[in-house]
Amino acid sequence: MSSTTRETRTIAELVDAAVAGPLPLRITAYDGSKTGPDSAPRALHIANHRAVSYLATAPGDLGMARAYTTGDLVVEGVHPGNPYEALVDLERLHFRRPDPRLLLDLARVLGPRGLTPPPPPPQEALPRWRRATEGLRHSFTRDKEAIHHHYDVSNRFYELVLGPSMAYTCAVFPEQDTDLDAAQENKYRLVFDKLALQPGQRLLDIGCGWGGMVRYAARRGVQAIGVTLSREQATWAQEAIEREGLGDLASVRFEDYRAVAESGFDAISSIGITEHIGVRNYPAYFEWMLDHVKEGGLVLNHCITRPDNRPRSVGPFIDRYIFPDGELTGSGRIVTAMQDTGFEVLHEENLREHYALTLAGWCENLVEHWNECVDEVGEATAKVWGLYLAGSRRGFERNVVQLHQVLATRLDQTRLPGLPLRPWWSA
Repeated sequence: MSSTTRETRTIAELVDAAVAGPLPLRITAYDGSKTGPDSAPRALHIANHRAVSYLATAPGDLGMARAYTTGDLVVEGVHPGNPYEALVDLERLHFRRPDPRLLLDLARVLGPRGLTPPPPPPQEALPRWRRATEGLRHSFTRDKEAIHHHYDVSNRFYELVLGPSMAYTCAVFPEQDTDLDAAQENKYRLVFDKLALQPGQRLLDIGCGWGGMVRYAARRGVQAIGVTLSREQATWAQEAIEREGLGDLASVRFEDYRAVAESGFDAISSIGITEHIGVRNYPAYFEWMLDHVKEGGLVLNHCITRPDNRPRSVGPFIDRYIFPDGELTGSGRIVTAMQDTGFEVLHEENLREHYALTLAGWCENLVEHWNECVDEVGEATAKVWGLYLAGSRRGFERNVVQLHQVLATRLDQTRLPGLPLRPWWSA
């Protein structure tokens, strides 16, 4: 039968032609066709033409995220606040190289304009090439906009997802079943102890979020300053400081760390900001820290890393929906940059499994407070977060990403750290 007279294939037939091997879940489509095992506990429903256009014009996680966010691709059998099991299924989905006939049939199904990318959802950031109008990557202006995109969603939304700790970084779990908030408190305890902080000393927390580390330190008599590029975070944190009566010891500013005028800090903590710095900026970042910590002082860098040391930007979904301009590399690159700057690195450890547990806890909170979260930010944004948190959990479980803490000191003129010979903190 010629290509001009053959019947147009169904959506299910197009899926079968595109996929290599058995389908790990059931797939149904708006034209009534279906494929995949009927016994599968989870299914994807392709609801309309636009879903097919999203999937065809942006293959991979970006197209799926667009279709899922808009409701054009429906995941059945999981809660939208935690699509973890569906993502595990999709790891077993493998595609063939598209052949000319498949592309022709896609064009027949979608029509002459169907292979033109539909407008992305409003939750999506501009592509990198269009962000250039906001300034050079990691400039003051562009960093501020990137932080605003992710962190200024809604303080109430973060309260619901993160829980009372309002800690948006990897917790440290003494046991598998430790409560999330207790594990976050334990993380602050670990950082505080590694930095050997004492009452009356001065701490700078760069990228301080909602001020959890600042308030933890202030409650123990440390003079603590936090800086963040999120105005909403700074407002929330400063209000929390006042509520706790810590105003004489703690403050959080809406300020770029590069604008901090004070120096001579006893310790500097950098918890979850290096991902936003950019690998090429590591030397300047750690030089700034070296200049602002006193001789004999300690710094701790806590950030997401790769299992290798090749710098790479984050994937398209994370870049467009979660962390615009984010960039990751391995712990070896971070250690090297700190050493080349002049720090002596004393200790490093990988908390990869702890971050998987942290993300699982955030997903549980999102599911528990789903209706409130939807009321606060809208269903599409809440779905993006469910996808992001569950997907990130898988990334840490599969060693696609890691989380390292690196502790270092600025030596004084004696070239001796003046610290105990063995780790002085409890793991």
